[in-house]
Amino acid sequence: MADRVLLAHGSGGKLSHDLVAKSLVAVLGNTILDRLDDSAVLEASGRLAFTTDSYTVSPIFFPGGDIGKLSVCGTVNDLAMSGAAPLYLSLSLIIEEGLPLAELETIVASIHQAASEAGVQIVTGDTKVVNQGSADKLFINTSGIGIIPEGLDIAGANARPGDKVIISGTIGDHGIAIMSQREGIEFKVPIVSDCAPLNKLVAEIVSPNVHCLRDPTRGGLAATLNELAGQSRVGIRIDEVSLPVEEAVRAACELLGFDPLYIANEGKLVAMVAPDEAEGILTKMRQNKYGTGAAAIGEVVSDHPGRVIMKTRLGSSRIVDMPVGELLPRIC
Repeated sequence: MADRVLLAHGSGGKLSHDLVAKSLVAVLGNTILDRLDDSAVLEASGRLAFTTDSYTVSPIFFPGGDIGKLSVCGTVNDLAMSGAAPLYLSLSLIIEEGLPLAELETIVASIHQAASEAGVQIVTGDTKVVNQGSADKLFINTSGIGIIPEGLDIAGANARPGDKVIISGTIGDHGIAIMSQREGIEFKVPIVSDCAPLNKLVAEIVSPNVHCLRDPTRGGLAATLNELAGQSRVGIRIDEVSLPVEEAVRAACELLGFDPLYIANEGKLVAMVAPDEAEGILTKMRQNKYGTGAAAIGEVVSDHPGRVIMKTRLGSSRIVDMPVGELLPRIC
C-alpha cells in the first residue's frame, strides 16, 4: 500500500478492501463488524435512543485528543444525555486524497481506545475518498444507539423551578485547546481539551431526580443554558463566582477577548436536578475522574422564562444571551 490515501482507495476495488481490512477492521473489529455485511444486525430491547453527528474539527490533532476520539465521545455523550446506556456506533469516514496513512491509523487507534473506554462497539460504517481540496484531511460521521432504563424521563423540556444547575467541571477547555493549536499560540501552562466519554459518569448519577442533561459543546455553556430555558419555559439564574474555569483558560480568554461561557466543551455535562438531591449528585460526580471539578452554579426559576441571568462578581446582574455568529470556527 502507498503511504498516503489515494483516490483509488475509494474505488471499491482491491485498494479499498485493503484499506478497510488493514487500517479499520484490523483495529476496530468485533463479531458484528467482522461480518462486513451491508448492514449490522443488532439485538436490543427496551426504549432506544438514537443520535447522529458529523465532525469537521481543524486541526484534526489537538492537545488531549484528535478527530477520532472526538467523534466517539461526542456521539456517546449525546446518547448519555438522554440517560441511555450507549451500545453501538456506526463510523463513516470522508478522507481527502493525500492524507498520510500513518495519520489515519493513529486516528483509528484513538477511535478504538475511546470506544473501549466507553464500552461501545463500532458495528458498521463506510469509507469515501474525495479529491484533494474537497475536504480538510478527514471528516467523520458517527451514529449511535443506546438503551434508556425504565423509569427515566430526561429531556430538555423537564427543568422545573427550584432545580439546581450543576456543571461537571471546568468550562472552555476544548475550545481554547483547539484555538491555541490552530493559531500556534503557546501558554506557560498547557491547555488540554476535555474530550471524554461521559456515559459512565451519567450512569452513576442518573435517577428520576435528574430532570435534564446536556453537554455544552458548540456555543458553550451559554448556548446550552439558553436552549434548556427555552425548551422548559423557565428562567435560569447562575452565579459567576461559582463557575469553574481553569486559570490558564481564564487568562487565555482575557488575553484574546473571549468569554468562557461561550467556549465549546467536549467532556462536560450540565444537569438540572431536584434540589434535595443536588448535594448527593455532586458527591457522586466528584468521585468520578470526569467529574472531580463538579459545581453547583445556579438554579431554575419561574421568573423571566426563556432567559438566563448571571449574577456577576461585582454583584450586578446581566443577561447571558444565546451566542450570535461563530466565535471559533471548526471546533467539532
